[in-house]
Amino acid sequence: MSNQNERHASNTRPARARSGMAALANAGENDEFSVIAAIGGVRGVVESMLPGLLFVVLFICTSDLRMTVIASAALAVVQVVVRLIQRQSVMGALGGLVAVGICLFWAWKSGEARNYYMYGFITNAAYIVLLLVSMAVRVPGLGFLVEFIRSLPTEHFKAWLSGWRSDRALYKAYARITWLWIGLFALRLIVQVPLYMTNQVGWLGTTRLVMGIPFWALAIWISYLIVADPLHRHRMLEKERESTSTEGGDAHPTAQ
Repeated sequence: MSNQNERHASNTRPARARSGMAALANAGENDEFSVIAAIGGVRGVVESMLPGLLFVVLFICTSDLRMTVIASAALAVVQVVVRLIQRQSVMGALGGLVAVGICLFWAWKSGEARNYYMYGFITNAAYIVLLLVSMAVRVPGLGFLVEFIRSLPTEHFKAWLSGWRSDRALYKAYARITWLWIGLFALRLIVQVPLYMTNQVGWLGTTRLVMGIPFWALAIWISYLIVADPLHRHRMLEKERESTSTEGGDAHPTAQ
């Protein structure tokens, strides 16, 4: 009896909220959507922002690039170590550590604090190019990513691609959110590059923080609102096709 209760509890336990694009892949499946979970949870947000916040504050206060780099690097390492000690997932923290390490390395080697932000410029520009190419070939990049996470096509790639691209409402939704993210990445560059060129490290660091996690949260929330309904209808159509296919397969041997 206890085993049955345990199984029932596991079946009724709420699914763990997904983060990043996986949260959009889950859109329309149920009513559970958390912006905080989608951007990595409270702890993930704090951990991702702290090294950058420490960098800009410490550099403004001391103008000592060497001390600023060492302190920011030490903080990023401590965050990973704490997660290891607590036996928690370190993948997100490790990814953040690598990104921070690249930024700090460029600032250190160049001797200019503003180069801490160069890696962000490159990644934002790369995302813009990739997403523009995806729109040019009529395979919206955000839609491709969401559908890949959602259904993981291991075979019949063309059928998988055609399956969601032929749904006009879903395709339009994916196109809209792709343009939304292109706009986000472009806006970051438009605002931040002039600050970089004029070496305004304080303002550059501030805008980087403001246009980082907060803008990410806003973009993923708007993306959810755009995608949820058409993706829900698409899921229902998929289930109907699967049901029809299953019934047809069962009926064939019986008729013989």
